[in-house]
Amino acid sequence: MDVAHEAGVSTMTVSRALKAPDLVQEQSRERIIAAIAKLGYVPNQAAATLASARSQVIGVLVPSLTNAVFIETLSGIRDYLSEAGYQFLIGETGYSREKEAQLISTYLAHAPAGFLLSSSDQHEILKKHAAMRHIPAVRMFDLGKSNEDFSVGFSQIKAGYTIARHLIDHGYKRPAFLAAQMDPRMLKRREGFRKALQEAGIVADIEVLLPDPTTVGMGAQLLRKVLESWPDCDAVFCCNDDLALGALFECQRRGLDVPGRMAIAGFNDLSWAACATPSITTIITPRYEIGYKAAEMLIDQLRGKAIPKGRLDLGFELAVREST
Repeated sequence: MDVAHEAGVSTMTVSRALKAPDLVQEQSRERIIAAIAKLGYVPNQAAATLASARSQVIGVLVPSLTNAVFIETLSGIRDYLSEAGYQFLIGETGYSREKEAQLISTYLAHAPAGFLLSSSDQHEILKKHAAMRHIPAVRMFDLGKSNEDFSVGFSQIKAGYTIARHLIDHGYKRPAFLAAQMDPRMLKRREGFRKALQEAGIVADIEVLLPDPTTVGMGAQLLRKVLESWPDCDAVFCCNDDLALGALFECQRRGLDVPGRMAIAGFNDLSWAACATPSITTIITPRYEIGYKAAEMLIDQLRGKAIPKGRLDLGFELAVREST
């Protein structure tokens, strides 16, 4: 109302000038612009949301804001949403189901246009909220069971299977699975890894799993546990590259030849994996593309566009390097 009074026009004219300036006479627009500058007025997005029942904000939930995997995915989300005229709220769940539920409830109070999710757990939590009936969501990193469950990612099970087959094909007889941060995606990699070993007639009994966040130091710790309990282990699949680097450091500390005595494989292909000595075999994941395509799929839903594939598999690539 202050802007309208200062410019000498009606509040409806001010509103029209902000939303559809071409419909307002030039002289009136100039007075409104001058009044806005004088009063330091900032359009109230919350009020616009209440009026339209839909904001221009997307809720994004990721497990960690320090993990390079999710940072690259957020970059893809940012790039697409900025092109589409949307903003996003980032929630860090810390791999906690309780925190996920809390963040979802908080974001729903702000009437988000949609959600980009990083786990099936988050998707299940959302379904329990009545407010979610009309709010679209897309899951990232893993794939839904059907095209009705909108998702962008790749098969975690196939990725684990691919690593195991690579180790088996290169003659390794006692591969181990090393993991921390027991999230659902990691468990699916484990499932694929074990399946390939069992198909090859290898007992999948060597593994060390911890619930703690992954670090390079933990990779060394996990390898020590393996060597103490299973000295005949000749290869390890680490659920991410941080653990793989730690396992490599532990082999070097012990004087174990890599890949002669111990093969090491990681996951995600972080920037330094190819630069290690020896370079680390790993799974290349399309992290940026997952964020970009998931954001595109969500905005297409909001705009009523037909989505031919609600389950978008971007695949992965096995990078075979010196460590295997």
